[in-house]
Amino acid sequence: YSLEFKIQAVSLSEQRGNVSLVAQELGICKESLVNWRKLHKEGKLTKEKQLPSDPIREEFLRLRKELEETRLERDILKKAVGIFSKRDG
Repeated sequence: YSLEFKIQAVSLSEQRGNVSLVAQELGICKESLVNWRKLHKEGKLTKEKQLPSDPIREEFLRLRKELEETRLERDILKKAVGIFSKRDG
């Protein structure tokens, strides 16, 4: 099963609280769903954790996150300048 399917199945089982029923509805083995829930709880059922440990990829992901934060900060500052410019004028 795809990672997205596993994550959605875990989410659905957590919402409903009944692993057996959700597994039956999805047509999967209850033990598989229980295992996926365990992996999710341990933080091992995520896209980042599934990727092989590659220093270049890790640096790329770090830089991408830093870029997103920098863009957010820039946008906030632009809005602040606009707000303060209206007050002065």
